[in-house]
Amino acid sequence: MKKRWIVTAGAAILAAAALTGCSSGGSSDAPKVYYLNFKPEVTDVWEEIAEVYTQETGVEVKVVTAAGGNYESTLKSEIAKTDAPTLFQINGPVGYQSWKDYCLDLTDTDFYNALTDKNLAITGEDGGVYGVPYTVEGYGIIYNGEIMDQYFAMDGAKVSSIDEINSFDTLKAVVEDMQSKKDALGIEGVFASTSLLPGEEWRWQTHLANLPINAEFEDKGVTDADTIEFTYSDNFKQIFDLYLNNSTTEPTLLGSKGVNDSMAEFALGQAAMVQNGNWAWSQIADVSGNVVKEDSIGFLPIYMGLEGEENQGLCVGTENYFCINSQAREVDQQASLDFVWWLINSETGKDYMTNRLGNIAPFTTFSDDERPSDPLAQALLTSMESGKESIPWIFTAFPSQTFKDNFGSALLEYAQGTMTWDQVKETVIEQWQIEKEAAK
Repeated sequence: MKKRWIVTAGAAILAAAALTGCSSGGSSDAPKVYYLNFKPEVTDVWEEIAEVYTQETGVEVKVVTAAGGNYESTLKSEIAKTDAPTLFQINGPVGYQSWKDYCLDLTDTDFYNALTDKNLAITGEDGGVYGVPYTVEGYGIIYNGEIMDQYFAMDGAKVSSIDEINSFDTLKAVVEDMQSKKDALGIEGVFASTSLLPGEEWRWQTHLANLPINAEFEDKGVTDADTIEFTYSDNFKQIFDLYLNNSTTEPTLLGSKGVNDSMAEFALGQAAMVQNGNWAWSQIADVSGNVVKEDSIGFLPIYMGLEGEENQGLCVGTENYFCINSQAREVDQQASLDFVWWLINSETGKDYMTNRLGNIAPFTTFSDDERPSDPLAQALLTSMESGKESIPWIFTAFPSQTFKDNFGSALLEYAQGTMTWDQVKETVIEQWQIEKEAAK
């Protein structure tokens, strides 16, 4: 019979013991939580959460953040230590296969049972539940409404409102016209920098690639494959070229640009658009000198000329699944479960989840009025409720981080003019097959 992990009086006793331990210099027997954070952009928030939780409960919470693009390697290093993470993340079914020996069965936890849609969880062949998503997210092309309205009011503007942009052809016409008028619009480029610094290319080798690979999977009626043809590589190329050629930065210089650079350019009004997700609001709002207003920011779907895109919504899904280390001490497993339950069930925890982390938490413990208040989360919810067809996140099926890194390197070489697009396509196809084989 599976052990039921719940918040109990026993847990409260452990917390009280931890308080006593803290007052006398700490105890190695006290329950501890060690969370290995996936997202550098919210490191400060997680560290604040850890402090608040410890103050409330006496249970020590340690937060370590992996550098961008290095989560898997960091987890591999940390999990082997005596003081290993007790709470960590996997990015989906592929991630589960890599870490299943360290994933506790969460079937009987309050955390899992509060999920609004149990199908969102990661399950094993034995039917157990080993990863529980803590947020639903979405991404697309973020735009500054004030700059767009300024363009729409110009003589000869290709469209008169954002609602008229519902295809790649229209987007391309608008973007190229705006780029030709960038001085009059007071911008350095329509798009913020296409960040291709190694480790910072995830918006392209993962998020942008999601659309053509999803279209290929839909054609084949599958959700994963050992090989791909990159059937819609030309569609990827045309939107990627649009980003490169209508940007604040010359393509040859993009190898030095990170995501923070790109978001700062957008926040400072140097660009009208940037591809990113609803989690980016804090990256925009917290930039010193930010000029983007809450009531003038919005999302466009990523149009690349795929069939039926006029009915397309944002890309919606998650790669953020909490897992509890099955090889951690039992007292630390329980402490970690208590911590995540506090995050989704206490008033303080829910406030952090919603308003500081910007999470759209898929749990029954959140009421409608506890949805995120930030404008990008609201725009995502509007898209999800609009009747438009959301694009699912299938990049959780991408073979490995090595595949993504090699894809990103190829995109940088393409931007710098040292690799043809045919060579990029060949690299993607070959690396997919190689990494899928290596994972078996």
